[in-house]
Amino acid sequence: MDQHTIMKGILDSYPYPIVFVDKDYIIRFMNRYAEYYYYKERGYGPLIGKCLFDCHDRPASRERIAAAFEKMQSDGKEVYLGVNTRNQRFYMQGVRDEEGNLIGFFERFELNLAK
Repeated sequence: MDQHTIMKGILDSYPYPIVFVDKDYIIRFMNRYAEYYYYKERGYGPLIGKCLFDCHDRPASRERIAAAFEKMQSDGKEVYLGVNTRNQRFYMQGVRDEEGNLIGFFERFELNLAK
C-alpha cells in the first residue's frame, strides 16, 4: 500500500470536511466529507483546481482568510475563524514541506460542543 492511499484513507476517515488549499489559494484536495458538504449540500460544481475564493465570495471572508494565511507564514499556528451555520468550529492550519516552507493550509471543521 502506498503513502497516498494511506493518507487519503486517513483524511477520508475524519468525520468533518477537510479542504487543502495551496499558497496561491487553489483547492488541491477535499476529503469525502468536504465533497459531500460542498457538492451535495451546498450545490457547488467541481472545486479541485479552482480558487478558494470561488466559495468565499464575501469580501469580509476573503480578507479574513488572507489575513489568517499571512499570519501563519510567520508563526505557523492554527487559526480559529469562527462557527459555521452547522454549529461547527472552523479552523485553518498551515501545511509545511520537509524543509519547513509553507505550501498551503487546510480548512477543517469540528463539532462545536460549547453551549
